[in-house]
Amino acid sequence: MDYVSALLPPFVMAALFIAVIRVIVKTQGGANKAKEDAAVDAALSRVEGARQSSGKADA
Repeated sequence: MDYVSALLPPFVMAALFIAVIRVIVKTQGGANKAKEDAAVDAALSRVEGARQSSGKADA
């Protein structure tokens, strides 16, 4: 029975790892994708706007 207790933790960790990967894959896209994309686009435009305004001040 020692082999069962030796193999149980790796199997449990493998099952949890697979479950986490499945959750990550399932939550990609869907209803929140547009909201996340809009937040990223807004952040990028703010950074780009700040970079352009600082570039104009230097010139």
